[in-house]
Amino acid sequence: MNEMARKLPMYKAISEAIAQEMERDENVFVMGEDIGAYGGIFGATSGLLEKFGPERVRDTPISESAFIGAALGAASKGMRPIVELMFVDFFGVAMDQIYNHIAKAYYMSGGQLKMPIVITTAIGGGYSDAAQHSQCLYGLFAHVPGLKIVIPSNSYDAKGLMISAIRDDNPVMYFFHKGLMGLGWMPSPPEATVEVPEEPYTVPIGEAKVVREGSDVTIVGVAKTVHEGIWAAEELEKEGISAEVIDLRSLVPLDKKTLLDSVKKTGRLVIADEDYRSYGMSGEIIATVVENGISLEAPPVRVAYPDVPVPYSRVLEKYVLPDKEKIINAVKRVI
Repeated sequence: MNEMARKLPMYKAISEAIAQEMERDENVFVMGEDIGAYGGIFGATSGLLEKFGPERVRDTPISESAFIGAALGAASKGMRPIVELMFVDFFGVAMDQIYNHIAKAYYMSGGQLKMPIVITTAIGGGYSDAAQHSQCLYGLFAHVPGLKIVIPSNSYDAKGLMISAIRDDNPVMYFFHKGLMGLGWMPSPPEATVEVPEEPYTVPIGEAKVVREGSDVTIVGVAKTVHEGIWAAEELEKEGISAEVIDLRSLVPLDKKTLLDSVKKTGRLVIADEDYRSYGMSGEIIATVVENGISLEAPPVRVAYPDVPVPYSRVLEKYVLPDKEKIINAVKRVI
């Protein structure tokens, strides 16, 4: 069988990437809540405990500040820890470790102290998990100098970005969207489960991808909004509107060239972002385009999460989440 014919859901692609890097480098190990026997609440560490044992796959108590602090210490001594929290919403109790220490250690040591840490966490809503378990918040971490930020939208990128993150000597925040993981209990777009080679490979951190070419408008997204953008583009094509869709894949570093080249070509810009609207990714994309002197045919439009807590009600949550219909309406505004 051709290896590229093998399709994996995202959670298996992530787990496979971690396993292959643990086999390659004995300094790689994993810590987190329910990442051992349970395999991670979203499956990202499934099968690792059986392969590598409890010394390298360490279940932790509910002690985020402790085990992220432990990762900081381990990385400073040459280890390459991967730490997982169940939800990005829980990072508040470990923010001092992340933004004051992990993000700054290399700079404050004059380059003497490397921080090869991967912090993985689940983002996104769409399944009525309410205000404390449904946020994205990647813009918050992208705001802090010293952290790399990656956000895959499909299983191929998920594996390649995870391997790149583990091999990087800088701290990398790795965000996976719950609605793309391919778990049976949570609907996932079939387009997120794609062909994944069995052998290890990397996807460069900081390189966006044009996932659909077009000439009339640029739609920019990450994670699930990439798929919503593609679905919107397919509908718009029936009305004679040609939309180009960009998957940023990384927020830090940001691939400005791919973004600017696309907007120069189309002259119109729509950003689809499940993170909060204010002070986030959507505003940064617009600022990048404007500061580089790109002439637009119409003001850019943000299809982002409004500045309200995530509702528990499924009807209300659907009302505020970015989706295909909202993107279509935004494109028609700029056209």
